[in-house]
Amino acid sequence: MADLTAIILAKDEEKNIERCLRSIEGFATRRIVVDSGSTDGTVALARKLGAEVRVHPFENYARQFNWALDSLGIETKWVLRLDADECFPPELCAKLEALLREHADDDVNGIVLEANFYFLGRLIRHGGPKKRKIMVFRRGYGRLEDRRMDEHTVVDGGRVLAPRERFDHYDFKDLNAWIEKMNWYATREMQDYFSAMQSDPTGGALSEKRQAATRKKKYGLYYRLPMFLRCWMLFVYNYVFRLGFLDGREGFIYHWMYQRWYRTLVDAKIYEQMKFPKPFAATGALGETDLDAARREAGER
Repeated sequence: MADLTAIILAKDEEKNIERCLRSIEGFATRRIVVDSGSTDGTVALARKLGAEVRVHPFENYARQFNWALDSLGIETKWVLRLDADECFPPELCAKLEALLREHADDDVNGIVLEANFYFLGRLIRHGGPKKRKIMVFRRGYGRLEDRRMDEHTVVDGGRVLAPRERFDHYDFKDLNAWIEKMNWYATREMQDYFSAMQSDPTGGALSEKRQAATRKKKYGLYYRLPMFLRCWMLFVYNYVFRLGFLDGREGFIYHWMYQRWYRTLVDAKIYEQMKFPKPFAATGALGETDLDAARREAGER
């Protein structure tokens, strides 16, 4: 077992949480689920599986995770950032346990991993979604960027390793839940767009080179292209030139819904904000109304 604490943020993840927690059962010394108001069986199931559960109001992913880092008395040498719809295959756990033992006292402060990304039950092999992120970092050396969307772990110095073994990103929820989540994401991404373009056109500095290059392309190239046309260009690039069509119907649905529909939705929200400027509303947790989020935020001040 690794000297590692896993932090899992969750809300209404009854369909995913068991697979997630069981996958790291013999790997993580401590498993903590930070719940933001589940109304299903997430909390009871997590406790039944031996995880610690802490309940905390959700503002955004980064602040929720950083709150856990600061407030939950973590004493292990390493920290794992894991989502409820992600799990670690046994070979990845074995590889990471060996790496963490090997680099316990040197200058390695982070480990970046890529996902096997599944959509509608099919592994999407072509056209893009690697879900690359620093998931393991040395305690005291990593935090999440204070962003509303696309938040990455920033490591304070040292080396970042990139083993070839992958984690699985597999959401057992249906397409309705995915669409609701994308709409929630689009509002947060619109808000980050205005913040980034006004303060830092590159979108902020990152510890890992490929993540930094991807973000630079996003803010330095993609968002410089004509609004609404760029969504079509992104779809054609990933579905045609990066061979997304080889993943069958699931591949078509994913690329069309993500690059065409979701990216158009983000542009529409950017356009609406430009046309009718207004203060950014608190997005709150997924499924929370704007009014609920505003009332909660006002009560916390």
